[in-house]
Amino acid sequence: MAEIILNVDVRDGVGTGGARAARRAGMVPGVLYGGDKAPVAISVNERDFRKSLYTGKLLGHLVTLKYGTESQPVIARDVQFDPVTDRPLHFDLMRVDEKQTIKIEIAVHFINQDQCEAFRQGGSLEVVRHSVEVKVRADHIPEDLIVDLAGHKMGDTIRWSDLKGTKDVEPTITDRDFVIASIKTSSAAISAAADDAHDAEVAAEVEATEQAAAEEAGEAAAEDTAEG
Repeated sequence: MAEIILNVDVRDGVGTGGARAARRAGMVPGVLYGGDKAPVAISVNERDFRKSLYTGKLLGHLVTLKYGTESQPVIARDVQFDPVTDRPLHFDLMRVDEKQTIKIEIAVHFINQDQCEAFRQGGSLEVVRHSVEVKVRADHIPEDLIVDLAGHKMGDTIRWSDLKGTKDVEPTITDRDFVIASIKTSSAAISAAADDAHDAEVAAEVEATEQAAAEEAGEAAAEDTAEG
C-alpha cells in the first residue's frame, strides 16, 4: 500500500452548502469517483490533509483511503486552493487498482544547473514541458522525471529520451521523441557578445590609426634627414 493514509468521513450534505459546512467543522470536502462506482462525497480533517499535502507525495500519487475498517488505493487527482489564503478547499480522489495502468501527469525536475557550462556562458533554459502525461501502473508512479543538465552545451535540445526515471512509464505521445526543454543563448549574452565584438573592432581601428600615424612620422623624419 501507499505511504500516505487519508482517514475520510462520508458527507451527508452535498453541493456548496455541504462543502461550506465541512469547512466550518475543520474539514476539507472532497469527492471519490471512478472504478465503475457512483461518486461519494467525503471529507478529511484539514490539519491531517495539510500534513499529507506538504509531503509532496499526495497529489498525483497512490495513497490509501481509509473509512472505518475499510481501505482502498486511490489517486489524488486534484486539490483546489483559496487564492488568497492558500487554504485547501476541495480535493478529488480516483479509485484505482494498484496494478492498474493509468494516465497521469508527472512533473519534470531539472538538476545540476551549476554543472552546466552553458549557463556560465550566458545561456538560459527554455522549458517546453513542465510535466509529461504518461501511462504507468498505479503502484509504480515515479516522484518526478529527471533532467540532468550536467555537461549540456549551448544550443542543446533535451528530449524525452534524455530523461531519467522513465523505466516504468510510457509517454502518451508516441509518434516522436518530443522536446522537454532547450538551452538557448539569452538576449543579455547576445548583447554582451555584440559589445565585445564592437569593442574589439574599435580597439583594432585605434591600433591601426596609431600605427599609420607612427609610420607617417617615421617617413617624415627620414625625409628631413635626407634633406639635411
